[in-house]
Amino acid sequence: MEIRKEFKILVTFVVVFLAIYFLPIHSNVFNTAMDATFDLSKWYAREHVVLCLLPAFLIAGVISVFISQGSVIRYFGAKAKKWVAYTVAAVSGTVLAVCSCTILPLFSSIHKRGAGLGPAIAFLYSGPAINILAIILTARILGWELGAARVIGAVSFSIIIGLIMAFIYRKEEKVRADEQMNIIPEPEKRPLWQTSIFFFTLVLILVFANWGKPTSDDTNSFWHFIWENKWYITGVFSLVLATALIFILKMKTWKVVAAVVVTAVSTFIFRNPVISMVIGIAAVAFLGLTDKADDEENKKWILSSWEFTKQIVPLLAIGVVIAGFLLGSTHDNVAIPGIIPNEWIAWAVGGNSFKSNFLSSVVGAFMYFATLTEVPIIQELIASGMGKGPALALLLSGPSMSLPNLLVIRGIIGTQKTVVYAALVIILSTLSGLIFGSL
Repeated sequence: MEIRKEFKILVTFVVVFLAIYFLPIHSNVFNTAMDATFDLSKWYAREHVVLCLLPAFLIAGVISVFISQGSVIRYFGAKAKKWVAYTVAAVSGTVLAVCSCTILPLFSSIHKRGAGLGPAIAFLYSGPAINILAIILTARILGWELGAARVIGAVSFSIIIGLIMAFIYRKEEKVRADEQMNIIPEPEKRPLWQTSIFFFTLVLILVFANWGKPTSDDTNSFWHFIWENKWYITGVFSLVLATALIFILKMKTWKVVAAVVVTAVSTFIFRNPVISMVIGIAAVAFLGLTDKADDEENKKWILSSWEFTKQIVPLLAIGVVIAGFLLGSTHDNVAIPGIIPNEWIAWAVGGNSFKSNFLSSVVGAFMYFATLTEVPIIQELIASGMGKGPALALLLSGPSMSLPNLLVIRGIIGTQKTVVYAALVIILSTLSGLIFGSL
């Protein structure tokens, strides 16, 4: 018997027992925090798992199986020119328009396929941070100064953080680079343009299915038109995807047509686009798993997507529960405080001091913001006395990171790199807030 191991088990038992024994079930603060936990978990499950994560897992599977390792290395690996790798990574958010959790399977996929740590981290930060819709909404609601500062900060941060991470872990990266130099790229199984059509069709389905609602006074703009018709647009790209399954992935036509019919019929029966999305994704998974191609490439795509799902979903669930309990649930018109009262947060981020900028960056780094929700939240905080510096700090740290996001990143690149990444985002956000607040 190992005494140390048994002692750890005993301590775990004691801690869990005491936590349950002294559970403050009659405390209003505790019960409100529990309400926030369940509310955030329910909202996350409804709004993000189906529409954001499931398409993202399919996209990650495409990168892992259909995009050759040579292609990833060519643009993000040791053989890539730095300016190309960091430029592509830094502007990815303008295309993807995803949240801090949806970017995770994509980051994991390109990192496993050989992307250098620096470009991969730049991609990880920029994906949620440089959302073109969020930038426009920031400029319209919070003013062009904050909008412009957010663009400059987000683009430069992604490159700076990536370069610093690559420098800190340069010895480790050199080993990976040396290994990549010896890799002989396998020939592409199909023309790159075909893979690109398939890949970007999935990306566009992800983007339009999650198109955010404009402000209430916006009823005639292009953005409002897209939001009002987003499910029709998503449906069109779903038909493009079905066509790609037939002509690019060579799946049986009658099976794909049957899947399209079932998904289309579900829209009339349930009249709920989320249910139809689930049915459509399930149909794609079924088609891939049952495909009889000799190389089983389509089956590998779905199995690879499933591997990302198993790796990421449990950690995200844990992170959402912890974030809801500590920081509360804030979305749409809901604002339920966690153990840390909202009033404390509003007080902490007031003015333009170092304390307020630093705390804004820390709160942003751990609180979960869905795509576009950070703008109305910051608008409310500004009305409560938040300075423009802390507002920028929160805009630069919040959308790109969250507690659920960090837990998953830790599982991909390790604890040390995750801590360094989070620290860099917090430090740079704090400094940017101080500089912007003093202007």
